[in-house]
Amino acid sequence: MPPADNARFLIEASKARSKEARERAEEAVKAAARRSERPTVVGLAIAAGVSRSWLYTQTDLITAINQLQQRAPAPHGSPRHAATGASLQRRLETALERNRQLRDEVADLTRKLETAHGEIRRLRTLTAAPSNGAAEHR
Repeated sequence: MPPADNARFLIEASKARSKEARERAEEAVKAAARRSERPTVVGLAIAAGVSRSWLYTQTDLITAINQLQQRAPAPHGSPRHAATGASLQRRLETALERNRQLRDEVADLTRKLETAHGEIRRLRTLTAAPSNGAAEHR
């Protein structure tokens, strides 16, 4: 008896999953429009439970998302997470100080490396020079 051909069931299940994903994505776009928010592809993909790559293949949904993004104002960041000017200045000063420390450390390590290479060269020169006196005494 030949194996059963279940391909049609797989095709039907695939179509059903695709239809459900499409419906969830459409609902996520509509919900974003109702909230007057500036949606992102990532946010809508997460809300709809679909992959970003799949969402990008849905050109009409991407067009709708782009239209919503143009309509809604760009967020200026959450006020509770916004850095103050003084905070940014302090972070810059800290970064500059760390850069200075690292430059000093690199310069010190470079001097030590140069010294080590010089010592290696000196030792190679001493061991590479044939000792003519030792060869004559044999």
